[in-house]
Formats: sequence, C-alpha cells, structure tokens
Amino acid sequence: MTGGRIYVGVGGWSFAPWRGVFYPKDLSHTHELDYASRHLTSIEINATFYRTQTRETFLKWRDETPDGFVFSIKAPRYAVTRKGVHEAQDSIAHFFDSGVAALGKKLGAVLWQFPQTRKFDADFFEAFLSALPKQSEGLALRHAIEVRNDSFRTTEFVALARAHHVAIVVEGDSDFPLIADLTAPFVYARIMGTAAARRQGYDAARLDQWAERARKWAQGGAPGDLPRLCANTPKRSARDVFLYVIRGAKVRNPAAAMALIELLQK
Repeated sequence: MTGGRIYVGVGGWSFAPWRGVFYPKDLSHTHELDYASRHLTSIEINATFYRTQTRETFLKWRDETPDGFVFSIKAPRYAVTRKGVHEAQDSIAHFFDSGVAALGKKLGAVLWQFPQTRKFDADFFEAFLSALPKQSEGLALRHAIEVRNDSFRTTEFVALARAHHVAIVVEGDSDFPLIADLTAPFVYARIMGTAAARRQGYDAARLDQWAERARKWAQGGAPGDLPRLCANTPKRSARDVFLYVIRGAKVRNPAAAMALIELLQK
C-alpha cells in the first residue's frame, strides 16, 4: 500500500557517549553528520533552539547530507517563552531571516517546543499559530507544536491546531500529555522510552508497535491504540511522518532509530 514518506532519526548528532556505540571510535568529529545522515533518514536539530545559526551553516548541513535526507529544526526558545505574541513574532521573524530556507528540500518540519509551565490560552495560541509563516523565501513550511502541560488536553486546542494545519507533536512513552489527534497534512512524533539495558533501546514488540503506527499514519489513517480528544480524524490518502527517538536512554537512541528504519523497509 502506498503512503507518505516516513523519516526516522534522533535529536542532534554530537553526543560523546555515541562514540564507540553508534560512531566508530576513530571517526573524525567533523564527519559525524555525514555518518549519521547515512544511517538515519532525518535528524532533529537542537542547536537552533539555543542560538541563531547562519545561512552558511544551513548550507553546510544541506551539502553534507545525502539526497532524501531531511532535517527538522527546533525553533528558538525565545519565540516560545515570550509572554506576549508581539515579542514572539519578532523572534519568529528573526529565526526565518537567519536563512532556514537555505536547507531547501532537506527541510522537514519546524518544531515549536513550549515549556511545561506554559498553559493553554486560546487567545494567545490563536495569535501565535496565526503568526507562523506558511513559506520562507518561496519554500513551503510545515510547523509542529509540542506542548507539555495538561491544560492542552482540550478539543479547543485540537481545533486551533487543525484550523492552522499545525501538527500537534505526539509525545510517545513520556510523562507529557499524549495527544494523538491528527491536525496537519503530516505527523510529528517524539518517542522517549528507550532503556539503557536494551541494545536497541526498546524491546522488539515495542519497536514493531511504533513501526506499525508510523505505517498507519503514512497511509492516511490514525492508530487506534493512541488517545485522541476528538472522535473525527480528517481523511487523507497519505501523510509524511517524522518520527524521532528522543530523551530516554540517549546512548541507545540511534540503535532504536535504525531498528525502526529496518522494520519499515520490510
């Protein structure tokens, strides 16, 4: 059955404990992205959350990775910690002015990660989602919003995200709110349950479960074993899926991601 594309990866590519576990011990640090991008199909960039990058850096990342590989970009913390929308708008504009669009077709989605202290405020989030640009330098943008406060467990939030075609991040295997309603033409999932004692981070059954969920999403459906706040799910023939193994036992995350990629190729 045909469907959307499924991209699987981890957060970042520079992590010392991965040396000798994911990276060969003698691999040059300057070749880590090249290596990672040939064993994974996507990486979620965290550096953009903490500091502004340059157009030259985005071009360098684009050119170091193979065709078919994509990055998702974590938007700057300044944009998601502002109390007012006007201040957030300035940070949003500055972020895209830095040259994000230089990634071209290797730009997957933009992740807006809100802190756990941020509670749902319908007026604020209506204005915030309205401020997210649909394109940058002619490049169409896909936005995903990650929320970590229980106050977002409301159909009003789902309706807002759906109205703006913004994906609500599926927070898998975590203590954060799990809202699996589909609100965009793509799916963005972050799974956080890897264990150091497991060579592949997850046991085989759990890996199979996440691979099957990804297939279901890619085919336009919604997994029946994940909680949704709204009974209805907009029908689509296909959705692209971005699935990242994050947090948990980080040293095992590349192995879990590679295991999922192998399962999805069967």
